[in-house]
Amino acid sequence: MIQIATVSNDPIHKQPDAAPAGAAKITAQGVNVYYGDKQALKDISIDVPAHQVTALIGPSGCGKSTFLRCINRMNDVIDGCCMEGEIRLDGEDIYARGIDVVHLRARVGMVFQKPNPFPKSIYDNVAYGPKIHGLAASRAEMDEIVLHSLEKAGLIDEVRDRLDAPGTGLSGGQQQRLCIARAIAVEPEVILMDEPCSALDPIATARIEELIDELKQNYTIVMVTHSMQQAARVSQKTAFFHMGELVEQGTTEDIFTRPADDRTKAYITGRIG
Repeated sequence: MIQIATVSNDPIHKQPDAAPAGAAKITAQGVNVYYGDKQALKDISIDVPAHQVTALIGPSGCGKSTFLRCINRMNDVIDGCCMEGEIRLDGEDIYARGIDVVHLRARVGMVFQKPNPFPKSIYDNVAYGPKIHGLAASRAEMDEIVLHSLEKAGLIDEVRDRLDAPGTGLSGGQQQRLCIARAIAVEPEVILMDEPCSALDPIATARIEELIDELKQNYTIVMVTHSMQQAARVSQKTAFFHMGELVEQGTTEDIFTRPADDRTKAYITGRIG
């Protein structure tokens, strides 16, 4: 059995993101995305503030997930997908020639709609990324990365004594937290979440929402959600997408209580979507 006893007072993980809270961590300008002849995003411009949760809301098929995948260039693997415009991470154009996409995806982690643990042990799920990126020089360092990541994901107390058990044997909510631990393990600065609670029950959803609130202290989070209640609970900024356009963006309070665009108001009140 794999066992790790304690967390060091001086963990090898650095603070993942030193950008001041509220400053723009990600800046998108004039982003257009095409799938073949179909335009999925139309002239999207938005700033994503550091150490906050930005929620992307809107009807199905409006471009939310497409934009999310632009931030870590996941759309690169889709045949026929073409992106125009500019997305900058800490001022650096992530689509510039010579950008290391593997390194970018280590800086910008992603948690998907359905929990997708690898068919490996809990330990190996978390250790997978650090092994690939060479983040640990010894087994002791890898142990600390794994424990630290599971602790940050709020899972360590539930799995400490069974790290060699399969990750796929966990409950749905635990699996999603394992996937968050896996994302954290490579020291990202940004975490993208695509409907992270849609496959979970209310109790597991509440735990993930609590975790998201904790994680924003160290990470910039961009989350797609169909739940306006969830966006209102966990986000500080909200962007409303409709038919490939970014209709409106602002503080979550303003978007939900004082929307400036009639389409936003219609969506929030349930008249469209």
